[in-house]
Formats: sequence, structure tokens, C-alpha cells
Amino acid sequence: MFLAETTDSPHALLFLFNAVKVIVAFGVIMTVIPGMIWLERKMAAWIQLRDGPTKVGLPNWKILGPLAGWGMFGLMQPLADMFKLILKEDFVPRRASKALFILAPALVFVPIALAFAVIPFGHGFTYHYGEGANESFFVNYQIADFGVGVLFALAFLSLAVHGLSLGGWASNNKYSLFGAVRAGAQLISYEAAMFMVILAMIMTYGTLDLGDMAINQADHGWGILRQPLAFVIFAVCAYAESNRLPFDFPEAEAELVGGYHTEFGSMKFAMFFLGEYYGMVIQSCLVVLLFLGGWTFPGINPTADGFFASLAGPIIFCLKVGIFLWLYIQVRWTLPRFRFDQLMNLGWKKLIPLSLLNVVVTALILNLTR
Repeated sequence: MFLAETTDSPHALLFLFNAVKVIVAFGVIMTVIPGMIWLERKMAAWIQLRDGPTKVGLPNWKILGPLAGWGMFGLMQPLADMFKLILKEDFVPRRASKALFILAPALVFVPIALAFAVIPFGHGFTYHYGEGANESFFVNYQIADFGVGVLFALAFLSLAVHGLSLGGWASNNKYSLFGAVRAGAQLISYEAAMFMVILAMIMTYGTLDLGDMAINQADHGWGILRQPLAFVIFAVCAYAESNRLPFDFPEAEAELVGGYHTEFGSMKFAMFFLGEYYGMVIQSCLVVLLFLGGWTFPGINPTADGFFASLAGPIIFCLKVGIFLWLYIQVRWTLPRFRFDQLMNLGWKKLIPLSLLNVVVTALILNLTR
């Protein structure tokens, strides 16, 4: 069940493949997040008719020749931000609850990072280490396959709200506490609609496994065509769960300074920051797997067994996720923030009834057609 399926394979090879998957997945995520930070700044600048980051690039060293001093379009700006956060003083407010203040950023970042373990970014391939029929094992492009991946991901994403709440409360700051209360109310409100959408998709696909859902869409059509209302509801909930505009009430700089992370600096703030972007990546992966066919694409075999043929799956998956991440940034710099009463009304009076109706209609259709 864990990482790769095998009956008689060498443990050293199995461990090696598992370690490579973890390293590659972590490396890709840690590369994508700085890229998103750069892209967000550039897109904000383009929308506001500015240049954005342009200067932070290669140093002005003679050894670099004609490339010396090249700004690289500001691509090194995220690296400069990282060094700035590392070198800043790790300050703890005098009246803060020190233990919880230190623990809160980890409670945001770690559960979201663990949720990525069940995301399948491709089908996988069979590795042959001998000539015998039993001298092979299957390596799936997934860190951990529990068979209930969608529920595992939803459960761990839900844990992040505890880190936000503890961070706001432990700071001994009224603005941080307001942000923490808003975060709890917002995430609880939209998780109900999100769970009912996932329930409708489980009924549609007949499985809890995210990989099986992707393959089902290759055979019977993408989920966005079979459940268009569910897609719209899930997309709105994904924005709200990620605390992004127009749903960034837990931070709301104009009202709450910085919300739950007002008193956090250095690497503690960096963990909150990384947790937000990591959550965007996970939500985008779930949208792709539930509604956009996962790693599948018309005309391409979704279960190709050869190593090089199987690499088409991760490439397609990353492109789809990248498109939805671009939409995250586009929406942030296009729509204004709602009022808080509008946020609650949208969640409780519109999305939850619609998602419940969608579950009932899905059940009726399935009973009539099966």
C-alpha cells in the first residue's frame, strides 16, 4: 500500500525509488513556490501598469562577462526575500504565549505539506530488475497510496486552521485575535460545502482513490463536464480555504494590519507564507484530479507502462495545475475584497444549499441510470 506495490522486490531498490519520489516532489514544490511569488509580483505590476521586480539578478562581477549585472527580470527576488527572512531577528512578543507562538507556524505548514503525500501526479511504471516474471515491481507516481486519498487530503488541509487560530491567540494582539477568529469562521463555513462537493464526486466516480478518479475521467469524460455546478462550488471554496482575495479576511491589511501573523517575523512568518502557497498548490491539485482529468489528456494513454511514456502524465498534470495557479493570481489582482457578511452569506445561504442539492440530484441520477 505504501509508495510502491511489490511482492518480491529488493528492499534497497524499493527504498531508493521511494526516496527519489519524496525528494523530487519536495524539490518541485519548493521551486514552484518561489516562481509563484515572482509571478504574482510581476502580474500585479502588469495589471497596475508597473514593472515589478527587475533588478535582483546576477551580481556585477567581471567573471560573468556580458551577463554581469543582468537583472534576469527580477527572477532572483524570491531568493533575496528568503535570505532577508532568514537573517531577520526571531522576535517573540513579551506577553505572548511562547510555546504556542512557536508551535503555530508549524501547525499551518506541516499538515498542508503532509496532504501532498496522497496527490498522484501520474500513473507510474513497472520496473524490471531481472528477467523473471516475478522480478519486477510497480512504482506509482504518488508518495503514499492509502486508497482514501481525497479524505486524507481534506482532513489534513482542515488541520491548518488550528495553526492560524493558535497563532492569533498566542500573539496577545487584538488584531491577530480578530484574524484568527475570522480564519476559523471562514474555513469552517466553506469546508461544509467543499465536503459535500467531494461527496458528490465520490458518488460519481465510485471510489475514494484520487488516482482511480483520474483514470475514470479518461474513460467517461472529465468531471467538469459531468458536474459543472460542483466544479464552480469547489473552485470558490478553494479560494476561500486558501485565504486569498476576495476572501483574505484573516489577513485584511487595511483592517487588521496583518491579521493572525501580525506579530510573526523571520522564519515563523516564512512558514505561514509558505503554508499559504503550499495550500494553493494542494487545492489546485485537487481541482485537477477531481474535475480536469488529473494527468490524463485525450489521445494520450493514461496508463502507459514504460518509464519515458509514463512521464507524459506528470508533465500534463503540472501544466493543468499551473493554469489553475495562474487563475489564483489573476483573481487576486482583479476582484476586490468582499464584506464579511457577504462572505458568510455566500457560504451558508448559497454554496451549502447548492452543494447539498447537487448531492441529492447526483444520487437520484445515479439511481435512475444504474
